[in-house]
Amino acid sequence: MKKLVLIAITFLGLQAVAQEQKIERPNKSERSQKMMNLSAEEMAILQTKRMTLHLDLTESQQAKIQKINLENAEKRKALMAERKAKKESDELKRPTDKERFEMKNARLDHQIAMKAKMKDILNEEQFAKWEKSQARMAMKGKQKKRDLKKRMNKKKQD
Repeated sequence: MKKLVLIAITFLGLQAVAQEQKIERPNKSERSQKMMNLSAEEMAILQTKRMTLHLDLTESQQAKIQKINLENAEKRKALMAERKAKKESDELKRPTDKERFEMKNARLDHQIAMKAKMKDILNEEQFAKWEKSQARMAMKGKQKKRDLKKRMNKKKQD
């Protein structure tokens, strides 16, 4: 009898230890709020320094890329502010098919222009490394989108 009680306690203890641990992560709104607190110039500087470490950029390359990053950061900052204003005034709605097409088209045009600018600035080895990192980031984004869809579908089923 004592052995059965000991075995039962052991199994209960193992089951309690084997429970999945939830990792506390800051939610999207907190992260986006932190990004909103940075100025466009600060965002550009951080991005340029990350690229310098990753691609081993020269001083002249850093200056050119920082200028590009600053332009991109200013555009992103304006879009974030516009989206936040729409969200607060309850004007944020799903885009129509035409608007969705225009947004995707504009995004792809921007990517093509960025690729051309980077090709002019970087040498062949750096450009190949940059393209590889861009592809990796795109795959991460697609994976996050898939995971989000799975979670949304799971919530609907529950």
